[in-house]
Amino acid sequence: MVKMKELSIDLETYSDVDLKKSGVYRYAESPNFEILLFAYSVDNSPVIVIDIAQGECVPDDILAALSDDTVTKWAYNASFERVCLSYWLKKNYPEHFYSYSIPEDTVGNYLAPASWKCSRIWGAYMGLPLSLDGVGAVLKLSDQKMKEGKDLIKYFCTPCKATKVNGGRTRNLPEHDLEKWTVFKSYNKRDVEVELAIKERLTKYPVPDFIWEEYHLDQEINDRGIGVDMQLVANAIDIDAKTKQALLHQMQKKTELKNPNSVLQMKTWLSERGIETESLDKKAVKGLLPDVDKDVAEVLSCRQQLAKSSVSKYAAMSNMVCADSRARGCFMFYGANRSGRWAGRGIQLQNLPQNHMDDLEEARNLVRDGNFDALELLYDNVPEVLSELIRTAFVPKPGYKYIVSDFSAIEARVLSFLAGEQWRMEVFKEGKDIYCASASQMFKVPVEKHGINGHLRQKGKIAELALGYGGSVGALKSMGALEMGLTESELQPLVDAWRTSNQCITSFWWAIDAAVKQAVIYKTSTETHGFHIYYQGGMLFIDLPSGRRLCYVKPRMGVNQFGSDSVTYEGINTGKWTRIESYGPKFVENIVQAVSRDILAYAMRTLSHCQIVGHVHDELIIECRPEVSLEELCKQMGQTPPWINGLLLRADGFECKFYKKIE
Repeated sequence: MVKMKELSIDLETYSDVDLKKSGVYRYAESPNFEILLFAYSVDNSPVIVIDIAQGECVPDDILAALSDDTVTKWAYNASFERVCLSYWLKKNYPEHFYSYSIPEDTVGNYLAPASWKCSRIWGAYMGLPLSLDGVGAVLKLSDQKMKEGKDLIKYFCTPCKATKVNGGRTRNLPEHDLEKWTVFKSYNKRDVEVELAIKERLTKYPVPDFIWEEYHLDQEINDRGIGVDMQLVANAIDIDAKTKQALLHQMQKKTELKNPNSVLQMKTWLSERGIETESLDKKAVKGLLPDVDKDVAEVLSCRQQLAKSSVSKYAAMSNMVCADSRARGCFMFYGANRSGRWAGRGIQLQNLPQNHMDDLEEARNLVRDGNFDALELLYDNVPEVLSELIRTAFVPKPGYKYIVSDFSAIEARVLSFLAGEQWRMEVFKEGKDIYCASASQMFKVPVEKHGINGHLRQKGKIAELALGYGGSVGALKSMGALEMGLTESELQPLVDAWRTSNQCITSFWWAIDAAVKQAVIYKTSTETHGFHIYYQGGMLFIDLPSGRRLCYVKPRMGVNQFGSDSVTYEGINTGKWTRIESYGPKFVENIVQAVSRDILAYAMRTLSHCQIVGHVHDELIIECRPEVSLEELCKQMGQTPPWINGLLLRADGFECKFYKKIE
């Protein structure tokens, strides 16, 4: 008998938990979770569908393969199949389930990710869409995902509303529509067939082994989860509701409007007082406040507080948290396929409000205790307090602490190194402030934070943040330059000064631009600044120092809005698959962010012996015992990868008993 090498899987499942809101861990944890259909292919053989819902059993050799590390399991979005099968095996076939968790960790009882691979990630690595039907369409596969799937999933996989017509049932079973069920089985089978076709089509472009190792580590971090203080979360949601009610009542009393939250009613009320505005968004209201009387200002201030959506993050935590008070599945590997960076899921740790409160812990204790009266008494803006406390809802397990460590100015360091901008590298070598140094370089005067010419640091900062990837006056404005006190007339000179001071970086932009155009026009291979850029098989590739590569689908030359030649390619933009226009500085941005991502991934692997519970941009959150050395951990994180020798890295960090941000 030939030993099984690969098992390709697709599941259709039922749960009373909303998958989109709660994620797969909470979804599969439900006592009402079931696997309905189990489609599989062994070593690319014809697909077999096991109708579990109607009593069919999965063969023993397939069950055994699920926990056999010598058999590679494939699926599209494999984390779903792996987690679902972990719960299903534990419940139904415990003899075939093996956990990779250890007692001192919170990884939980899940199948080890080491023998799992994900064809979604393979597609993302190649710059393809993140959906199965999207990949199938772009690759023009003969087998395409069936369009009926969405309706069938809604019918069989989610609870239904009880009605007289359906006899008061809250769930649709196969016997309720056997014709639909037959189509559903075909849909299940087709998904595996499409997944196999994708793998076949991408065979020439294998994912490097170290990327799969990063994926396995990512799955371990998702399995481990991050602790959530549910008492704080529940009370924050309750206090938010009470605050909103009090603010609404106050506005009704002041305005005598039935619904002061209504934009139309509020605009009319303001107009009656001689105040005209096209919008009532945050920026517009802020602009109105200095010029209105006390009563109107109070109403507008109340409106701003009502608009604060601080509670949505707490609600996301409540939705995603598992029975052990840990939120799992918060990170999406290769979520940004132009750089390969992680994306957030559910709670979105990459997009949390910052905290600037001096009395953060005191405010946190009041919310945790549910002390609404004290909060209202002590703080003018309770919604803002709740917003600042969101990070603090993440807590280590009892007896442990958090070490939060991040790279200092990583993108600026990487950009400077790749471009060979020597004066900037000297700044990093000497441990100086890059914003001060940039301002000093631009204005030819010494600049010190809180010292001589300190007022220029802000100009240096905004220039650094806005101009590194070809940005100009528009970029400065979008970064808030005018709101920070810069005048319109200062912006273009600031752009010119920055580019003059960073000539190696500007040369890098246009060298990459020229190399990309040459590769696309002549369908050839070229090099610049140590980067191999080439056209192959209808794709544009840029090799990265780590051994990874960036992929751009179906590149071709076009004409931009200024009438100049530009490179376009197909990719995801604002959630849609479309043709994207690009040029040198944008490609440089992709490269720098990709290299920065690879450095973070290297640090994660270096610290994989630690219990990493989260990562946000260039920061790691590590759950560890009190005796673990902050200094030693930051030292390990700050190690320069061997593939980018000479780059100066620095990791800084702090210890805390709840997650927070320290500037």
